[in-house]
Amino acid sequence: MKYLLDVAQILGVLIKYADLSRRDRDGEYDHERRIIWLQHGMSYRLKRSVLAHELAHAIFGDEPTMFGPVNAKQERRADEWAARTLIRLEDFKAAEAAHNGHVASMANDLDVITDLVEAYQRILARIGDTVYLRPRMGVGQWDHREKVA
Repeated sequence: MKYLLDVAQILGVLIKYADLSRRDRDGEYDHERRIIWLQHGMSYRLKRSVLAHELAHAIFGDEPTMFGPVNAKQERRADEWAARTLIRLEDFKAAEAAHNGHVASMANDLDVITDLVEAYQRILARIGDTVYLRPRMGVGQWDHREKVA
């Protein structure tokens, strides 16, 4: 959690708490005012997951638009950034093996919400006997690759 608070400080983003229940969300980023709003009373696991997600919006300068596909892309990107920030590959592998891929149990072990486990799964690609973390085209075609059985 300290790392996330340090990132917010470096970005010049304030973190404030409010009742967001009327907005049906646990967090919100206001780019113009550089404020992350978090719901009061969240569990530690939910709070760190939401804070990481909202920090991603701050890093990418995301602002809500009237275009649904753009908003959906911003949400996916924020979840994937939060997942990569909060989940270490070794911990993911151990949780996956211990719980036979059961997402809710893995999330509990990894101290994140299920959305972030699913986001982490989206950035993995298995090709033959190799798993790639965040594969892409071009130079440096992956962030990490690992041989698997």
